[in-house]
Amino acid sequence: MKAFTKIENLFIYTTNFFKQFAESVINMKETIIQFGEGNFLRGFFDYFLHVMNKNGLYDGKAVVIQPREGGKCGLLNEQNCKYNLYLQGIDNGEIKKEHYFIESVSRGIDPYKSFDEYMSLAENPDFKFVVSNTTEAGIAFDDSCSFNDKPCKSFPGKLTQLLYKRYKSGLSGFIFLPCELIDNNGNELKKCVLKYAEAWGLEDSFVTWINNENTFSNTLVDRIVTGYPDDETAKLHKEDKFLDTAEIFHLWVIEGNFEDELPLKKTGFNVVWTNDVKPYKKIKVRILNGAHTSLVAGAILSGLETVGQAMGDETAFAFLNKVMKEEILSTIGENEDSIAFANSVFDRFKNPFIHHKWRAIALNSVSKFSVRVLPTILEYKEKNNKLPECLTMSLAFLIYFYKNDSPEDSQSVVEIMKGDSIEDILKNEALWGENLSDMIDAVTEYYNKIDTVGAKDAMKWILSE
Repeated sequence: MKAFTKIENLFIYTTNFFKQFAESVINMKETIIQFGEGNFLRGFFDYFLHVMNKNGLYDGKAVVIQPREGGKCGLLNEQNCKYNLYLQGIDNGEIKKEHYFIESVSRGIDPYKSFDEYMSLAENPDFKFVVSNTTEAGIAFDDSCSFNDKPCKSFPGKLTQLLYKRYKSGLSGFIFLPCELIDNNGNELKKCVLKYAEAWGLEDSFVTWINNENTFSNTLVDRIVTGYPDDETAKLHKEDKFLDTAEIFHLWVIEGNFEDELPLKKTGFNVVWTNDVKPYKKIKVRILNGAHTSLVAGAILSGLETVGQAMGDETAFAFLNKVMKEEILSTIGENEDSIAFANSVFDRFKNPFIHHKWRAIALNSVSKFSVRVLPTILEYKEKNNKLPECLTMSLAFLIYFYKNDSPEDSQSVVEIMKGDSIEDILKNEALWGENLSDMIDAVTEYYNKIDTVGAKDAMKWILSE
């Protein structure tokens, strides 16, 4: 009887605990305004928020604003803003798959159908942060927007409308954490808001309030969010229209330090509070994006379809390994951050749950090469008084790919790459931002090698040099 009583008491205690926890989740305040209901934020920030709440380190939910007409906030509300998220990939050499039932979003608002509901958020003093991901084109000024639109078409226009009402309500402003993949995203968002204030003839005191009562942080985000799966996982959640998948790896670099208000690091996330995002941006672009771009043409020409296949190919892997360790890292500087990030890249590229096709990566490869790889080549040459062999070979691969395959790029770029000589291509400052005449001999030699023996054997040859 005593044993039964203990079990009964434990059951009552457990039931009450979960009841109280459920009620606490339901009764959480809305503290964050989120622009964007897409896969990325649901697999990135909303996941962070969910885990912080579950660990008792934060107490708040996000209200999701649909940034474009015809979005999915209506569907999100139909399933009470709850959805399943799977994180899957390689972590420290081990394959992992984690499941979360995300409950960090309170409601979705379509401002095109419920403008007053959207504007009412300005009067709630509980809101502290604004998070956004409205695509790279989202942070832009649209001169067709009017102050009296219900709502403005552009994201910064909608935001300015909300900020003005907040200002009129006598409340303090927000901390902005934009996740759009553009340089200086916080600064650019603020510029757009101030431009709307000027274009609409809003009072100087509002401009002062924007400058003094709001913080626009530049950020850098990194996580591959693959969205709705096409495998067995989808069969487990047929009813969930917002089922989301993402890789294990994540990085969020934020200018400023709001850890006391948003305890991301305390929760264990890979978050960096800093005074300057730029060094971290350089590491990401040169290592992650540079690795993709340096291998893409050679991989395609070698008959490899996906990044994962390349990681399983002895020659392609060795080529990328040399690029990473001997050419990229040696140029940007080997420190704790760069080495750790480089190591994580190999795990991410080997992720068996992501089938990233090289031809998708190859889109607009010339402009990508000039931003992601060429600076490393030029800095390496200045530092070592010679060209980096593998990265120079990657430029030869790129030219060969454009001349002999079906590249997806602007018509003008394709015409130049297919029609001009190697010499003229390398001298074309419109393509590269400068004249690359001093690379003509090396690139020509490597190009001819590719043409003679094929891409795979050209890689083997350069690795043996």
